[in-house]
Amino acid sequence: MVDMTWVLHVDMDQFIAAVEIQRHPELAGVPVVVGGRGDPTERGVVSTASYEAREFGVGSGMPLRVAKRKCPDAVFLPVDAPAYEAVSATVMETLRSLTWGGVPVLVQVLGWDEAFVGPGPEHGDLGDPEDMAALVMESVLAATGLHCSVGIGDNTLRAKNATDFGKPRGTYALTAANWLEVMGDRPTKALWGIGAKTAAKLSALGFETVADLVASDPAVLADALGPTMGPYYRGLATGASAQPIDPQPYVARAHGRETTFQTDLDDWDAVADEVRALTERVLADIDAEGRPAVRVGLKIRLAPFITVTRSLTLPGPTNHLPTLSDAAVSLLDRLDAQQRARPVRLLGVRLEMIPPGEAVSPVAPPPR
Repeated sequence: MVDMTWVLHVDMDQFIAAVEIQRHPELAGVPVVVGGRGDPTERGVVSTASYEAREFGVGSGMPLRVAKRKCPDAVFLPVDAPAYEAVSATVMETLRSLTWGGVPVLVQVLGWDEAFVGPGPEHGDLGDPEDMAALVMESVLAATGLHCSVGIGDNTLRAKNATDFGKPRGTYALTAANWLEVMGDRPTKALWGIGAKTAAKLSALGFETVADLVASDPAVLADALGPTMGPYYRGLATGASAQPIDPQPYVARAHGRETTFQTDLDDWDAVADEVRALTERVLADIDAEGRPAVRVGLKIRLAPFITVTRSLTLPGPTNHLPTLSDAAVSLLDRLDAQQRARPVRLLGVRLEMIPPGEAVSPVAPPPR
């Protein structure tokens, strides 16, 4: 490969399922589904499925009951977030310990199970990126006992898309030289940054494949999808709309909590009580960061499966529980009569915080 600045996208293989199989070696080779409380008779969704379960059509976000129908012999396990966070921390520490071109690498964490890795500034000869990818895979395996796949690219976008071709336990390279050859005939939703809804909009305009989008008229896209996003989507199709690696630690803008009820709630006083309870839990999360809330959001899933969101900006930053609870409950009043006629199957509360380091004078709580 010619000399250029490379980017690696490291993605753990079936991460959550792999952690669980490592904890329960007897499950190796068995279809494993992780989600909710691990009970497929309850409401909940799949967080991750092992490769064996995926062969039966089980996928992330699928209701557990549907997963059970698709794969009756699967082993269902509850989500254990602290366990995954601990392994993830080891993965990221391992990546940060590596050098490339004689200098420490830059690491941008994208989630529990994936990150971009690139050479730091003032690096020397990077050599063959396949060699660095192999070192990453070997180092992660040695530190955690888990396998990963590595996408190689000449920017972050191409590296991210390349990973899918390397899974599992492999590598693949996408660059400007082979981008259209590999990606051109694939549907637009294969691009990182284009989801099902955007793909449907592009399809309505006649753009089905990545090659179609590359050949599109930017003016047509701008007119249909907006002056910013239209051309941006075409940039994704060319593989050029990529951001540099940002090694700065992720800082949460907000915290939220959700609860799914095993039996729908049709008593709106009980719904309000649940909103207050959720608000108290989220407040503990933002208090741990030392940043008061400036905005409150409410998510409501109504039967059979209608999701509604409402939000409001507070008069000023506050961590006063009654003020936040009252604000969250007040959002229930923004539902119309038809919505309030439906029972509630899920509630979520989100508190958006002030940016870190911003000096504030919290709003005094109202007199009671």
